[in-house]
Amino acid sequence: MSDVFIYPSAALIAGVDEVGRGPLVGAVVTAAVILDPTRPIVGLADSKKLSEKRRQALSLEIKQKALAWSLGRAEPEEIDRLNILHATMLAMQRAVAGLAVTPEWVLVDGNRCPALPMPSLAVVKGDSRVAEISAASILAKVARDSEMVELDRRFPEYGFAQHKGYPTAFHLEKLALLGATIYHRRSFAPVKRALGLA
Repeated sequence: MSDVFIYPSAALIAGVDEVGRGPLVGAVVTAAVILDPTRPIVGLADSKKLSEKRRQALSLEIKQKALAWSLGRAEPEEIDRLNILHATMLAMQRAVAGLAVTPEWVLVDGNRCPALPMPSLAVVKGDSRVAEISAASILAKVARDSEMVELDRRFPEYGFAQHKGYPTAFHLEKLALLGATIYHRRSFAPVKRALGLA
């Protein structure tokens, strides 16, 4: 597959991405971004390939220069009720609905699009191929990481600031030892086991 993405012929294109499908704790966070072609942003890339410092700097620049941006989310109880895929689609719909400017097209990272009122296209590896999706991935990651740092202040023994809620050996050990917080996703197997539900 070529890494060159051919954009739809539309002026207002929103990129959408999510962060947080894999963690055991916290919301899944999404972002939608419409970039301003007259205010280019240098260095947009998949958020996972950028340093934390670079992501934070780019996040501020995106918010200053984009035509519109919005965050969406689905909380742990929604994830448990709907499942992670459907909760992610809901969070993406919320991000697009929150845009102050209505996009003509929406490009979504991955292989599936949520139901939207405008045309959309799923782009595999879109976070490294489409600038709008790269921008969305950066905003979503910075937002979710900051939530994990805040959660770490409330529950320092779990180490959320380090592993960001992902099922690392340390996180699983603490989960088994201390049980789950109210922010853990109860439908995820390691959390179920910690609660004695599996």
